[in-house]
Amino acid sequence: MAQTYAQVQKEIARLQAQAEKLREQEIGEVVGKIKVAIAEYGITAEQLGFKKTGAAKASVKVAAKKGKKKAAVVMYADGQGNEWVGRGPRPKWLKDLTGKDGDISAYRV
Repeated sequence: MAQTYAQVQKEIARLQAQAEKLREQEIGEVVGKIKVAIAEYGITAEQLGFKKTGAAKASVKVAAKKGKKKAAVVMYADGQGNEWVGRGPRPKWLKDLTGKDGDISAYRV
């Protein structure tokens, strides 16, 4: 017996609902992996190609006014308590350790 139009439409609706449920589940897994990678590598929205919108800029200003600062990710350390996040001028302790060659790769965290 051949299926009717109504039966096919009902099957399509059931499959679409199943597909949406699977999609949401997979998105949750992917988002979880992305969050782990962002936290592990300190990835910023700008590095991912997102530009700050007016709302995002405003929220940054509000957070700054409240004294909330994002913890910087330490990029270099000497094991003696000296740390540098890789921004701004290179600190004296790191210059002293690297000497004239300036190779800081041995101190990367």
